[in-house]
Amino acid sequence: MSDKRLTFKKRLHILKHRYRGKKMAPAFNAFHTFLFAPDETTHSGSHIRAADDLKRTMNTVIMALVPILIFSFFNTGYQHYSAINGFPENFSLMNDFLTWDNFWLGLVQVLPLVVVSYGIGLLVEFIFAVIKGHEVEEGYLVTGMLVPLIIPVDTPLWMLSIAVVFGVVIGKEVFGGTGMNILNPALTIRAFLFFAYPTWMSGDKVWVHGAVDLAGTPDAISGETVLGYLAQNKGSEMAFSVSDMFYGFIPGSVGETSVLLILLGGLFLIFSKIASWRIMVSAVAGALVMGLVFNGVVEAGWIGAGSSFYGLMSFEFWKHLLVGGLAFGIVYMATDPVTGSQTNTGKWIYGFFIGFISVMIRVFNPAYPEGVFLAILLMNVFAPTIDHYVVRGNIRRRMNRMKNATILPKNTGEEAKELKVETI
Repeated sequence: MSDKRLTFKKRLHILKHRYRGKKMAPAFNAFHTFLFAPDETTHSGSHIRAADDLKRTMNTVIMALVPILIFSFFNTGYQHYSAINGFPENFSLMNDFLTWDNFWLGLVQVLPLVVVSYGIGLLVEFIFAVIKGHEVEEGYLVTGMLVPLIIPVDTPLWMLSIAVVFGVVIGKEVFGGTGMNILNPALTIRAFLFFAYPTWMSGDKVWVHGAVDLAGTPDAISGETVLGYLAQNKGSEMAFSVSDMFYGFIPGSVGETSVLLILLGGLFLIFSKIASWRIMVSAVAGALVMGLVFNGVVEAGWIGAGSSFYGLMSFEFWKHLLVGGLAFGIVYMATDPVTGSQTNTGKWIYGFFIGFISVMIRVFNPAYPEGVFLAILLMNVFAPTIDHYVVRGNIRRRMNRMKNATILPKNTGEEAKELKVETI
């Protein structure tokens, strides 16, 4: 068996050299490097030997997303059958959630979203690579997985295809490809879907499979999310508990519901040094601060129960982290190393405003009570400006220290104090 693999690898290497310099070389090279490590080596000049590269980095992020994807299979089926038959009174993880029926329904509904996302996105990447004559980059490996997880489960496949083409072309390729884009491609796709097809991205029918098709019939079911319930300012008791929100047994976008798995994925990315813990911590702090401000406004009596903003304003500040896409956006979107701030100080500012603005949009826009994706896109635009002023501030402080430094005479025999250079 190993001899066959070696023969196949050797043949691919021969074909790769034969295609070198030809029009379709980038497409063939992408297929080749997907199966085997590249055979190029550095022949001259200094270089760094390291185990990590772009492909391994992207694969690490995908590993952190796989548990969320598998959970989404079960939750899609669970929400569908529970909406039809009623939520179980005595919930059992094994008997009510981790069932074959739930998994199979979720697999049938979610897997096509993943296939279309990767198929259309990579097709666009290959076309641009052939036209522009550059290698196919691995940046879409993560984007292709993120996109199905941040949309409603019943999003039409044709709609998703159009959005993916728009996001890859406008959000990425026009800027030069992977590493050159100023906006997160996955969020660009999500924003396109929201503004082009708003009825499929909001409301109380799109989050549970089958709710749209059954709307207006005697068998109609509700797919109301926690945020939707709060935005409508209903006075009755909410159907979902704090534990449901934390573990993810609630309606929502395909992969945004389980805060537990998102938290574990975030810790994995921090431990592997893929994502910035500064952005995550500051974004959480920003969301909590904004939530506390709104809670204070309600407690002060400035907003009454009759206000359309009351439901989300009075929602306990820390619970904002348990519902909607806030946790998912903070861990997997805000930490994008290409579109986020690069300086350490800038990461604190960048992350704080993402959390702060997310809760602000969530409260002040009851028609679309979710703001994390719009907040991240907004801060993507301002990230270079933040870094610019952080660098300028550091340069100004260094110049001031140099002007104020005391230069001692050489004949004193004393050594001048070394100036400490701050790391940016």
